[in-house]
Formats: sequence, structure tokens, C-alpha cells
Amino acid sequence: MSSSRLIYGFHAITAKLRHDPESVKEILIDATRQDARARDLLKHAELQGIKIVAADGKRLDGMAPGARHQGVIARVEGGRKVAHLDDVLDTLEEPAFLLVLDGVTDPRNLGACLRVADAAGAHAVIAPKDRAAGLTDVALKTASGAAESVPYVMVTNLARTLRELKEREICVIGTAGEAENDLYAAEWPQATAWVLGAEGEGMRRLTRDTCDQLVRIPMHGSVESLNVSVAAGVCLYEARRRRG
Repeated sequence: MSSSRLIYGFHAITAKLRHDPESVKEILIDATRQDARARDLLKHAELQGIKIVAADGKRLDGMAPGARHQGVIARVEGGRKVAHLDDVLDTLEEPAFLLVLDGVTDPRNLGACLRVADAAGAHAVIAPKDRAAGLTDVALKTASGAAESVPYVMVTNLARTLRELKEREICVIGTAGEAENDLYAAEWPQATAWVLGAEGEGMRRLTRDTCDQLVRIPMHGSVESLNVSVAAGVCLYEARRRRG
């Protein structure tokens, strides 16, 4: 008998319906949601013949305690699959807001970054296949459920992916301690991809050269750098603040 699991949030479920609809067994949605976003998702699910269950907020909260489920949860079969970038970007109804990790190999750091990305409302976390922590049990546990709501996209060539993002008019912003502009003085458009490297080593040269601009997080104490998940939180929340 195949195992089942829960995914939640409109981005995660819409992407699943687009890329792997046969794995979706049922969708539970808050009965009070009558907005266009909910109607569009339900229409898509109905076209795929997927069972839809009206539920109250208390039941949904109990199914995904502490999660930002947005009033919609899907029950799917099989293990968690790595997301596809086009599926994520093509389902967005607002300017892209992405986190890119270059050289983050510690699964605990990955889990923490997924949790930060979820909390800040990022649409996806992107990482290269050759220098990245996978979605191991340790990463999933550290993420505390965020791995189900934030798509994790692994790409073969990170620099090429960043160029593709730029072709979609997504500004690629790298973080580096030696950058001329600090985070709070720099300016950027709504659509952004924030690139962070591993603590100590930072981004690879080709990744750095592909960025549209570099910014630094001001450091006022004796330490020279922050843990990557902390740095991600600082950058993503500043970007979120400006998005309104």
C-alpha cells in the first residue's frame, strides 16, 4: 500500500496539480474561502476529477499544526518530489520572490532556510544539485513542515538558471560581505531572487558574476558573518517589508 502525506498552501498545491495531478487524492479547503484564488484552484481540481472536501478552519489547523496552510490542504500519494522551476513560476499571480542557496550542504541549514522562506512568503527555494543538501529526514525535521509548503527546486546548472530568471525580468541579488551597498541602502524591483552562499565560503565566483547586484548585511559586532538561515531571514524580511 502506497504511503500518503499532506501538502498545503496555494503555491504548493497548484504546482502539484500542474505537474503531478494523478498523485493528488483529495483537497480539503476552508468552506469560508469564496475568493477567486480558491475558485480557480477548485476548478482545476474538478477538471482533474479530484475529490474536494469542505472543512472548517479548526480541522485544517489540526491537520497541519503551526503551518501557514492558507485554508487549503491536499492529501497526496508517494514521497516528496523535487519541484520544477517553470511549474512554480508559471503559477505565480504576483512578482516572483525566491531564495537561492549556493553551496549550502548542511541539511539543518537547509531545513532552517526552508522555514525562513515559508515564514517570509517566498515562492520557492532553489539550489544546485551538485553542491546542496537534499531533503533528508534531518532537513525535513528542521523545516518543521515548511518543506511541504515551499517548493524546493534543484537545478543542474545554477548560473544558467539565474540567467533564465533574469530573462523573466527577475532581479538576481547576491549577498557578499565586501559588497559596496548595504541591504538597507540598496534598491531593487518587486520580482527578486536572493542568492546566499554557505557560511564562510560564500557564493561561487560564477554565481557571484551572474548576479545583477551584490549587497551586504551590516555587521556591527565582532563576528564577520551570519549563519545562512539567519542571513536569509534578514534579507527576505527586508524584501517582504518593501513588498508591503
